[in-house]
Amino acid sequence: MPYATSSDGTRLYWEECGAGEPVVFVHEYAGDHRSWGPQVRFFARRYRCVVFDARGYPPSEVPLADAAYSQSLARDDVIAVMDAAGIDKAHVVGHSMGAYTTLHVGLDHPQRCRSLVAAGCGWGSAPGNREAMMALARETGEMFRNEGIVAAARKYGAAPMRAQFQAKDPRGYEEFIRWMSEHSAEGHALTMLNLQLKRPAIGELEPRLRVLQLPTLVIIGDEDDPCIDGSLMLKRAIPNAGLLMLPCAGHTINSEEPAAFNAALAEFFAAVEHGRWRARPGIAAPG
Repeated sequence: MPYATSSDGTRLYWEECGAGEPVVFVHEYAGDHRSWGPQVRFFARRYRCVVFDARGYPPSEVPLADAAYSQSLARDDVIAVMDAAGIDKAHVVGHSMGAYTTLHVGLDHPQRCRSLVAAGCGWGSAPGNREAMMALARETGEMFRNEGIVAAARKYGAAPMRAQFQAKDPRGYEEFIRWMSEHSAEGHALTMLNLQLKRPAIGELEPRLRVLQLPTLVIIGDEDDPCIDGSLMLKRAIPNAGLLMLPCAGHTINSEEPAAFNAALAEFFAAVEHGRWRARPGIAAPG
């Protein structure tokens, strides 16, 4: 099995499929490299698709120190996987926790990115919601640590933002829960308590996002309530960002609505590669 070694020595499992322009997929907190199956099966026909498991998610290494988990290390992990795969520049696609990491890759290593996709991004960034988010993050981390992965996965997966996925695709939803129940409870706890809890909110990144020139696609389900405000912030802040909101859709957007998600990415990638993805025009304010 191929492994990359990150900046602090953590080993990361990765896979690739297909040939062509590289696309690197960065999974969400409740997912792993398998979560991108609907995308890999579609895009590997014409792209080189790379998926990996974040630190704390076996078969990647599960460090047991708090200091081994942070947003900057998660960013470094993406670069380490790209280096191990011999990829100089890629379309980087992230979902939820992975979307935050994708933004940091674009901000700190723009020369390594053809484009950015931030799907289901924004949890914890709603104005006035920071303290509530931090309390929920602590509660969630302790739930995984104290209740074990099987019970905690079932509880975490029952959040309202996953209800549409469960209703539309019961089989896919149960697969999602089963895969999460195979994760490391301690890895989930450490990730939530150190990466998700302590990462900057999107509002804190706004000055840097306003000068980010990379083509960016923001995708959100209209029933993914905790992430809508943050996604709108991204659209408004990033000069070269477009926003797609899918109707009657929740958080697990790439699995819940794979056809719409894949079609949007395919059109976006093609526009970027042909120089047809335009920054919003500079229009003077009235008066």
